[in-house]
Amino acid sequence: MTDDSVARFVERLALLLSDAGMARMPARVFVRLLVTDSGKLTAPELAALLQVSPAAISGAVRYLDQVNLVTKGRDPGERRDHYEVTDTTWIEAIANRDKLLTGWITTMVEGVDVLGEDTEAGKRMTNSVRFLEFMQRELEALITRWREQSKA
Repeated sequence: MTDDSVARFVERLALLLSDAGMARMPARVFVRLLVTDSGKLTAPELAALLQVSPAAISGAVRYLDQVNLVTKGRDPGERRDHYEVTDTTWIEAIANRDKLLTGWITTMVEGVDVLGEDTEAGKRMTNSVRFLEFMQRELEALITRWREQSKA
């Protein structure tokens, strides 16, 4: 695979992630890390490969770190931090969504109390809570099955 074909692939996949809601620059950085054999690059390396400013990389990796899609580290003897994705990046990111779902559910339950169970808005909120609770249970089961399967 040539450098040009890798660059085109990075842009294509980043665009899909962007279409799904991820900001464009974090998507490009994330995909660039995914396609790197080591799974890790420094900020200057990312800037050079993506032909963007170091400031653009800084904001992107800050976001990716917050949503648990990359980790920041430093190899012994190195002066620069690197950013890394692992083979379990996707599963860990999905597993961390559980905290987000729990917050939504808790707040929506409060919304049911505020709106009243018998109002149309309260019924809609209750249905939303039921769906999110269902999704949370299914995600937990899905992650457990994946971890068992990936051990085999």
